[in-house]
Amino acid sequence: MAEIIQKDGTWVFDGDALRLTPGRDKNVSLFRKTLGELLVPLGALAGVSFEQGRKAGRLRLRLRDGADPLLHATGGRLTEPNDPYQLIVESDRYGVAEYFVDEVRNALLLDEVPGDPVDAYLLPGPSVPLSVSAGDGTASFDGEHIRLEWNWKTEDAKAAGGSRSLTLTDIAAVEWHPAAGLENGHLRFTVRNAPTKAPPKYDPNAVELWGFKKDPLMALVAAAVQARLPHPAGPGAADVQDARPELPSPRVAPAEDDHDALLRRLRELGELHRTGVLTDEEFTMAKQAVLKRM
Repeated sequence: MAEIIQKDGTWVFDGDALRLTPGRDKNVSLFRKTLGELLVPLGALAGVSFEQGRKAGRLRLRLRDGADPLLHATGGRLTEPNDPYQLIVESDRYGVAEYFVDEVRNALLLDEVPGDPVDAYLLPGPSVPLSVSAGDGTASFDGEHIRLEWNWKTEDAKAAGGSRSLTLTDIAAVEWHPAAGLENGHLRFTVRNAPTKAPPKYDPNAVELWGFKKDPLMALVAAAVQARLPHPAGPGAADVQDARPELPSPRVAPAEDDHDALLRRLRELGELHRTGVLTDEEFTMAKQAVLKRM
């Protein structure tokens, strides 16, 4: 058995699986703490590596494509603090980390685990029921039904339709995008036979996200739903692909528009702060991110 204990978390390998437990340190992200402990079977791994740094190193796991519904639903868009398959290692534990890597690699070789994609999920996804409130709504999932409820920040046109209830059989696809730069993020459900190109702000099957602390938690809902949909490489995958709408290409703003767009973003952030949606800390961080682009 190999084990490494750090403030960032504890990883244990027993020869058959890796148990990844997030740490309780204040620097561990809310997403990782909420996701909790993960049990990763050896057969789900494609590789492991350790990178040394001047003050700290980083252990990384690479999973086989299609093994984890969380990675599929988020499309690799989870930022570094929220990635459960990375562990920050303090410099005095570099030797332990290297031993850990050797043990896992040897097991992969002995078990002749292939690195190619899989056609069935090897991890179960987040447990249900779960409910997350972020952005302009609350998304709840009990394993069979998805419920979307709106708050006072929701666009009137979307809120006018009331709460949304979807069954798992209604869903062709689910995706989570974080907010990036001037673009808001979203949790979106693609409904069979009812594709839409509406922006998340107006889409009754999407929650719009603005880049705040709880936004990544919506990825848990996405992963829990994804785990119960047909695997993208398994039977029925073609039907799911056919049901996905063709989304318009992202608009690239001309350079002369950038300054005006940034000013509008600052005004939006100021209004969100004034009305209490953003805390002082969140407002300061968001404002600094915009000012750096000006």
